[in-house]
Order: sequence, then structure tokens, then C-alpha cells
Amino acid sequence: MATFVLVHGAWSGGWCYGRVADMLRAEGHRVFTPTLTGQGERSHLLTGAVNLSTHIADVAGVFANEGLDGAVLAGHSYGGMVITGVADRMPEKIAALVYLDAFLPEDGQSLFDLNVPANTQRFIANAGDIGGLAVPPPPAAFFNVNANDAERVDRLATPFPLAAMAERLKLTGKHRSIARRIYVHGTVLPRESPFKPFYERVRNDPAWTVHALACGHHVMLDMPDKTAEILKQAV
Repeated sequence: MATFVLVHGAWSGGWCYGRVADMLRAEGHRVFTPTLTGQGERSHLLTGAVNLSTHIADVAGVFANEGLDGAVLAGHSYGGMVITGVADRMPEKIAALVYLDAFLPEDGQSLFDLNVPANTQRFIANAGDIGGLAVPPPPAAFFNVNANDAERVDRLATPFPLAAMAERLKLTGKHRSIARRIYVHGTVLPRESPFKPFYERVRNDPAWTVHALACGHHVMLDMPDKTAEILKQAV
């Protein structure tokens, strides 16, 4: 059986993978869904010092403390920044990388560098409304979350540290040694998607397996069955 580490995106928590994790565990797989510092049930730890490096350390700590080896490491949205950083630190521990409608950074890039400029401007402006250190969550409709999950997403969403969006990722290139890579794009958004360019970049690259799903940005909520199936393809 395989081991999966599933990393959530901004304004979220490990809870977002609940249904997918249940499906994988029912087949005997080991599944870890860490909640990043300052998010979800760890929202009480949010400070202005929490940044991308903090979140990379969160996930690296799961590998170290659980003794993980040969895991499938997946990240949703902002989680793409995190898993890329983790993979660059410990490529020998990771069997495959799965980007679930996620940012796909290069060395020296931040989430703000990669996002749609209008989004970056909106997030910075909105952070000013709550002290300038964190970005309040957009409504679920911003991500076209399905009707059954939209209320829960709005209720559980927590402010996200601005520093995590602003910090530039430092990469050595070691993450490129991980041969199995999958990109999943949720194609139905009511606005310009910052993730479509990453999908377009890798869709014809033989080093990648790509999927386009007719759903909103939260693919693990909108299509949990399909998400679980794709994750198993990485094994």
C-alpha cells in the first residue's frame, strides 16, 4: 500500500481532504493531511512571522516524525509552493508529486509573482483591513466551490498569512529528480484562473501526466472520487 501526504491551500486546513483521505484509507493506504501553521484548527498560531518557510517546515516535519519514505506528495493551490519546497529538501523521500490546481513555482518566485495581478492587488488591499499581516478568505463562490460544500468552506476558512504569499521560494533544483509528476486543473471558474498557465505549460511535456477536470478550483471537494483515482495513479 502507498503513503500519501496531502497539503491544503490558503484559507483552508487538512479538513478539506476528508473525503479523499477516507477513500484512500478504505483501500489500506496511509494518508496524512497536515494543517499548516496558522490555518484551520491551528489558526490560533497565526502571527506575522508565519511564512512559506514555516509551512515547508510543517510538512518536512511530518516526513521526519512519521518516518515517511517513498510518499506521494500532493498540494492544492498555495500548497504547490509548499510541496515544491519540501521536494527540493528531500527528493529521496518522495515517489511522486501531484499538483491539484496548484502553483508551480521556479526558484526565486513567490505566490504573488505567480498569481493574477488583480488577485495579488486584492489580497494586499484586503489584508490592510485586518492589520496588514493576514489576508481574509474570499467567499467560496470566488473558487466556484460546489453548492453542497460552499457553506462549510466559508465557515471553516481562516485568514492566511501575508508573509507566506510574499516570500520567494529558494530552490536548488533537486526536486526535478522526482520522475513522477501529475498536474490537475479545475477548468470551471467565474474569473481568470492563475492555474491554467501551469496546466498549459506542462500538458505537452512527456515528463508530466495532466488532467483537466470540469469543476471549480477545489478539485478534492468537487470531485473527490476522481481526485482519489488520480492520486493512486501516482503510485
